[in-house]
Amino acid sequence: MFKLRRSLACILACSLFYTMLSHADGQSFDEWVQDFSRDAQAQGISAATLQAALADAQPIDRVVELDHAQPEFVQTFLGYLGRRVTPKQIARGQGLLQEQAPVLQAVEQKYGVPAAVLLAFWGLETNYGQTLGSFSTPKALATLAYEGRRHAFFRSQLLDALRIIDAGHIEAGNMVGSWAGAVGHMQFMPSTFLVYAEDGDGDGRINVWQSIPDAMASAGHYLSSIGWKRNEPIAVEVALPEDFAWQQAAINQKRSVEQWQAIGVQAADQTALPAGLNAAIVLPQGWRGPAFMVFDNFNVVMQWNRSTSYALTVAHLASRLQGGPALVGGAGAEQEAVSVDAVKRLQRQLTDLGFDTGGSDGLPGPKTQAAIRGYQLAYALPADGYASPNLMQHVATTLASQTVDTELIPGFPSTQP
Repeated sequence: MFKLRRSLACILACSLFYTMLSHADGQSFDEWVQDFSRDAQAQGISAATLQAALADAQPIDRVVELDHAQPEFVQTFLGYLGRRVTPKQIARGQGLLQEQAPVLQAVEQKYGVPAAVLLAFWGLETNYGQTLGSFSTPKALATLAYEGRRHAFFRSQLLDALRIIDAGHIEAGNMVGSWAGAVGHMQFMPSTFLVYAEDGDGDGRINVWQSIPDAMASAGHYLSSIGWKRNEPIAVEVALPEDFAWQQAAINQKRSVEQWQAIGVQAADQTALPAGLNAAIVLPQGWRGPAFMVFDNFNVVMQWNRSTSYALTVAHLASRLQGGPALVGGAGAEQEAVSVDAVKRLQRQLTDLGFDTGGSDGLPGPKTQAAIRGYQLAYALPADGYASPNLMQHVATTLASQTVDTELIPGFPSTQP
């Protein structure tokens, strides 16, 4: 019953949204499609492709709902990784390493991206091809281009999707993907497809939906083009010395591996660290969680997906697929996910205390992490920059005590927690 009420509420809300947008822009969705189609034809898109892709298009309520959905929680790294690197995922990936060995080896030889890394991306993006998405890509993109939020971006993606159809790579009815327009085994946006997708099986078409060779070659080409370095790792779990200065753990503080070793940093599994490379130390779940040494290829993975948790999970899954060990660190890390509202409150409180977070968006990005480090250093806490529940409680207590100390001073400005 709850799901039914929620669905009805969404339908009513989306219907009202479309009505309001139509009144605001003076166009119905059908009128928008007609105008868009004229512009697309002027840019060389065939009438047949437009007819096949958009003839019966209507706004997709679920796409609008997902586009406007806001996350309720900031997931912990270990929670994120634990849902994606499971015994089943590892076993399935190891089977595919053998099954797809000729394809993967050909891509690795051409582009330098290891087979296990390609498999890790594949596993994270679509569960090894089992969840490619079920939304009509042209219709989802038309919905997003019409509804107003980032409309210019999605309009350009829709044009590129139509160019893919026009080029004969796939029929309009078979072009499906995520609600946001990402397609195929590796979830490329249409613009990325047009620049980097490759015909890996030599059949004259690029079918990243059904052809594994096409999908893997495309991924290898993309990673190579954005800076992948052959024979270099993404990340390695490390053990830090007891006297490690936590503020040194930041993506912009790179040193040579040898310099890190000189202060006592070692591989968590006691193997040799790669020599002659520069690296940073990253603490994705604070000083109590696991620590990683990250290399230039970590930054490449971050260009694919701007998430530290994603990039480290790609690295760890790739390692596990090759028989590497489970994580060593993290046994004492706080497992509780924090709400976006709690992070917003923390950001406001830190700013009130003189540690500028650059706003209160609920996302603990680089500026918020720097503000947290500043606070932690000021109060003699481990300066890991991590927005943990304990840190939030400490900040709230500090702000409350300062408010009590100053509330009897005439004219002293009050602070809002």
